[in-house]
Amino acid sequence: MTSTSRTEETTADAALVGRSPGQLMWRRFKRDRAGVVSAWVVVFFFAVALAAPLISKAYGKDPTTTYGLDEPGLLNEFGYPVAPNGGVSGRFWFGIEPTLGRDVLTQLVYGIRTSLLIAAAATVLCVLTGILVGVTAGYLGGRTDYLLGRFTDLLLAFPSQLSFIAFTPVVYSLFVSPEKETPTYLRVLTLILVLWVLGWMGLARLLRGQVLSLREREFVEAAKVTGASPWRIITRELLPNLWTPILVQATLMLPTTVTIEAGLSFIGVGIVEPTPDWGRMFAGGARYYESDITYIFFPGLAMIVFVVAFNLLGDSVRDAFDPRTGR
Repeated sequence: MTSTSRTEETTADAALVGRSPGQLMWRRFKRDRAGVVSAWVVVFFFAVALAAPLISKAYGKDPTTTYGLDEPGLLNEFGYPVAPNGGVSGRFWFGIEPTLGRDVLTQLVYGIRTSLLIAAAATVLCVLTGILVGVTAGYLGGRTDYLLGRFTDLLLAFPSQLSFIAFTPVVYSLFVSPEKETPTYLRVLTLILVLWVLGWMGLARLLRGQVLSLREREFVEAAKVTGASPWRIITRELLPNLWTPILVQATLMLPTTVTIEAGLSFIGVGIVEPTPDWGRMFAGGARYYESDITYIFFPGLAMIVFVVAFNLLGDSVRDAFDPRTGR
C-alpha cells in the first residue's frame, strides 16, 4: 500500500471517529448566534462585577463620594444636576445622582457586583440543595421520598414574594436588636440565606421526577446487577442524564434571583445605604424620575439586558443539549 493510500485511509478513519455528547452540544451551541451573543453579554456583566475596583480606579471616581455636595455648580437649589441629561458629561459618563451628587457609573458597577454576588451564591446553594434532595428522594423512594416530598410541598406553600419580604426582617432580628443598625455583611448573608431556603424546591421536584423515570431504565438495572453502590449509580449513571435540566434551571434561576434581590432592596428590606446595589438605585430612581429620569435609565437598561441575555442563554443551552426542543 502506498503512503498516499495510507494517508487517505488515516484521514477517513479520523473523520469517522464519533464525537462525545459534550462535543455535539458545544457544536450545536456555537451555531446558535443568539446563544453565543447572550453568553458574551453574561460574561461581560460578570467581568464588570469582578473588575469593579479596577474600573473605579481607572475611571477616577468612587461610588460613595458626594461630588454634587462637595463641588458647587453640579447641583441646583433643588438638588438636581445642573447639566442636562442627569449631568452626563465627559467627566461623569452616566451623570450624577440627584440630592447627593454621587457618580452613577461607579454606583452601577458596584451595584452589579453586589447583586451578582448575592444572586450567584444563592443560586449555587439552591442548585446543590435541589440536586441533593431531588436525586435522594427519586432514587431511594419509599418513606424518604414521602418525607422529602411533604417538606418540599410545605415550603412551596409559602407565597414566594411575600415570604421573602416577611422572613428577611425576621432573620435580621435574630442577630441584631431592632434599635441597632444591621451590618452590611449580615444583610448580605441574610439575603443569601433567605433566597436559598425559599428557592431550591422547584429544581428538587423536577429532578425527583427525572430520577423516578431513570431509575427503572435498563442501564441502571444493569449497574445494580453488577453490584455497583448507590453512590456510583447516582454519580455515574443518573447525574450525567440530569445535566440538561440542571443547567437550564440554573441559567433561568440566576436572573430571577437577581430581580428578587433587587426588589427586596427596592422596598428597603435588602441592601441599604450607603452600599451600592441595583435595587437601591431603582428605589432612588423612583423618587427622582419626575425631575430626572436619567438616573434610573442606566440601571434599568442594564437590568433588562442582563435578564434577557440570561434567559436567551438558558434557551440556547436547552436546545444544545436536546435538539428536539429547538425553537
